[in-house]
Amino acid sequence: MKKKIIRWVSIIVMIYCIIGIGIFYGQDKILFHPEPLDRNYNYNFHTPYKEVNIPYATGVNMSVVQFTTSDSMPKGVVLYFHGNRQNIGRYAPFAPAFTKQGYEVWMIDYPGYGKSTGPFTEQRLYDWALTFYKLARARFKPDSIVLYGKSMGTGIATQLAAIRDCKHLVLETPYYSFPSITGMYFPIYPVERIIRFKIPTWQYMQQVTAPVTIFHGTDDGVIRYSNAQRLLPYLKPGDQFITIEGGSHNNLSEYPVYQQKLDSLLR
Repeated sequence: MKKKIIRWVSIIVMIYCIIGIGIFYGQDKILFHPEPLDRNYNYNFHTPYKEVNIPYATGVNMSVVQFTTSDSMPKGVVLYFHGNRQNIGRYAPFAPAFTKQGYEVWMIDYPGYGKSTGPFTEQRLYDWALTFYKLARARFKPDSIVLYGKSMGTGIATQLAAIRDCKHLVLETPYYSFPSITGMYFPIYPVERIIRFKIPTWQYMQQVTAPVTIFHGTDDGVIRYSNAQRLLPYLKPGDQFITIEGGSHNNLSEYPVYQQKLDSLLR
């Protein structure tokens, strides 16, 4: 009996270690799902747009798509930081929610996503976000720049808002930090040490001076509602945490409360 117990304990420990090693070495594939595109690929968007490819460094390209508004004098610009899947093409259908209110929408692809190239690191995400902001500042004042983050992009947008002024920071389905998300799925592992990407939204939120609006659905199966709620202590008076009952990770734009609140803050 003692030998059986030792054998089973050894098997359990071995399985635990194998899964932990798999998480460590496979974390990029678990967390990120880019879809690269050929540089000559033609987007087929229904909203008028302009594509801008910026040489960021030797052999490194930053891809930006600018969705334009029918207004000759736009109210401002929405810098849109998208989620962890595919590329700009997946998120382009959300642009009309902003262009109809007279804002241009600029979307950036992260390294390895779409037509963007180069090493994918946490610092690179922050550096590109800052460059993205500086491009917008060439045309718009800070009080005409809205920073919008969706899913993975919420932490990046928050970090930028912590170091640069803007009109508003809008977060759709945000997270407390990257390790906290992984910890929901692997609670028995020391994810703070295993996960290389940290993106501590909670930490950056404390330095944001602009108004903040958060949208999160109660039925989000990717970033749980309870995870986003951990950001509540770091909101300022006047900031909004809007709960969408029954909303999941990818359908918040279908709810009237989302549309109404977004239209209101853009107006």
